[in-house]
Amino acid sequence: MREGLEKLLAAGKDNALLRFGLGNACMGEGDLEAAREHLSKAVEMNPRYTAAWKLLGRVLVNLQQFKQAREILEQGLVIAQEQGDKQAEKEMQVFLKRAVKALEQAAE
Repeated sequence: MREGLEKLLAAGKDNALLRFGLGNACMGEGDLEAAREHLSKAVEMNPRYTAAWKLLGRVLVNLQQFKQAREILEQGLVIAQEQGDKQAEKEMQVFLKRAVKALEQAAE
């Protein structure tokens, strides 16, 4: 799946949905740095794309970049609330709690 998406990107078909798909595929393969790069680009291209914010926050938590994850998830939550995307909002709250807890433990 990733290869096909990368071919589309190389062919100039760059858009937020493609970047989200690539980020998701990279995450599935355990390539979290590439996932972060593609998902960051997805939210840059479409700041209202709640699923991309949610997945980017999850990737950052998995990378143990908790401060950045908190910032991304807080931004994503605002957008999810504005969009009325209750499912994304709930999932982002879970990842945000993990990030905040990890930051609190690191401060102890």
